[in-house]
Amino acid sequence: MSRLRAQSGITLMGFIIVLAVVGFFAFLAMKLFPVYQEYFAVVSDMNGLSAEAGVSAKSPAEIRALLDRRFNVSYVESVKPEHIIVDKKTNTLQIKYEVRRELMYNLDFVAKFDKTVTLKG
Repeated sequence: MSRLRAQSGITLMGFIIVLAVVGFFAFLAMKLFPVYQEYFAVVSDMNGLSAEAGVSAKSPAEIRALLDRRFNVSYVESVKPEHIIVDKKTNTLQIKYEVRRELMYNLDFVAKFDKTVTLKG
């Protein structure tokens, strides 16, 4: 006698649901990745500048100019001069900014970033 085996696996409807969920998260990742990639470039540029020789002796305007030059190379566009705070008393460099981008239709997302480094050079 031959017995029929019960089929197992995902149905077409289950596959479509899984595909929709994976697609939604891939869409979110594509929207968020450039913002965080830019933030990591900002952090990298700040750390590179803080380790540069003689940077702690420079004026705040010179530090901003050096940082702006690094941002041009790294394609950082969200950080404006008013977001850069150079404190000569504590010898720190702080960048505090937020990015607002469209997510879909009338939904936006806001990412706030705040990073401080000590100027060692």
